[in-house]
Amino acid sequence: MKCTSGPGGKWQISTGGGRFPIWSPNRKELFYRMGDNRIMVVSYSVEGDSLRAGRPRLWSEGQFTDRGIARNFALHPDGKRFAVIKTTGDSEAALDHLTLVTNWFDEVRRVTSAGQN
Repeated sequence: MKCTSGPGGKWQISTGGGRFPIWSPNRKELFYRMGDNRIMVVSYSVEGDSLRAGRPRLWSEGQFTDRGIARNFALHPDGKRFAVIKTTGDSEAALDHLTLVTNWFDEVRRVTSAGQN
């Protein structure tokens, strides 16, 4: 995978390929997906007009399911967690539901404050 920065700048990040790069919010890491559906991370720094990339490393041992969509993972704004569809190990398993919890802390506050009355 190569990283391009503005006109003319290109830097080699990975020799093993990679797709769908995501810059971390802390501006110190770059995440990308490998062909085996694992997430890699590489630390970097910017010096003048150059990008200095560290050695790519596996972010997690877990693999996620490739459902044929372009980017099937998302980096949390804290830069420490991802939302992914995790593989079951059974390539024939059907994905038949998805549970998405929103405003979870609001619900916890509501339930706990109701118990205090």
